[in-house]
Amino acid sequence: MVGKLVVAAMSAAVTAASPAAFAEQPHGTADEAKAMLMRAVAAVRADKAKALDMFNKGEGGFRDRDLYVFCANASDGTLVAIGNPNLKQALGIDVRAGQNSTGTAFGVEVYAAMQKPEGQITEVSYVSATPGPDDTLLAKETFVTRVDADLGCGVGYYK
Repeated sequence: MVGKLVVAAMSAAVTAASPAAFAEQPHGTADEAKAMLMRAVAAVRADKAKALDMFNKGEGGFRDRDLYVFCANASDGTLVAIGNPNLKQALGIDVRAGQNSTGTAFGVEVYAAMQKPEGQITEVSYVSATPGPDDTLLAKETFVTRVDADLGCGVGYYK
């Protein structure tokens, strides 16, 4: 009897630690956000037009739970790609206009990060509403980098 209980307990522990259990986490992590940004940079360098299209569609692993890629022109801040389906209306808008629901502007910091040397990753911190019906405000960190002479991209995660 004791042996069966031990096996049952071990089985439950393995099931709880399975990849499926981890996949149910509602928010992406800092490591996942940074990894997505690095994949986005590689995709832009390989084929910029195709990459921006994938980011906008959230395809190719460029949208995962609340993680998504966004990109803006480094020259004028115009958003040219945004993987968040709830923010598609932001395409064509200057990233510097970005602010949260409390009116705190963070877009200027995002744009400033895009002006830094290519490949330098800057972390921009702010508070943002979580996706969903309740719009809970949580701390958010966004990794931003200049990808080439005329494009900057970022991926954010909730802390």
